[in-house]
Amino acid sequence: MALKRKNRIEASFSMSSMTDVIFLLLIFFMVTSTFVFPNAIKVNLPQSKQQAVVKPLARVTIDASLRCFVSVGKEKAVQVEYDQLASYLLAAKEQNAEMYFALYADESVPYREIMRVLDIANTNQLRMVLATQPEKK
Repeated sequence: MALKRKNRIEASFSMSSMTDVIFLLLIFFMVTSTFVFPNAIKVNLPQSKQQAVVKPLARVTIDASLRCFVSVGKEKAVQVEYDQLASYLLAAKEQNAEMYFALYADESVPYREIMRVLDIANTNQLRMVLATQPEKK
């Protein structure tokens, strides 16, 4: 009795192209995630014609309820009272002498509150810029 051999065609799936795609997606998301600057506190920034693209090292945020928040780097924002703001900003400056701060104030915040924060920065010789959004046309 002769044994009949069946020719088997084995299907194989090459994972190398799949791993290339996954690797490229991983690189894409890693690179683009560095551009995202999280700001969990929602504020409506005032509009301006001139925009300077800078990435602040620290942020001071005043929301519509006049609450003040401070965050340094990618840390989560911490709510502080105005009388504690100077100590938070000076502690952040000790980490980096070239540090500057961005003030994110809701457009409904009274001017006196913005000046209050700017005066604290000026008194302590801190560099602070006012964040705005591009003017809508």
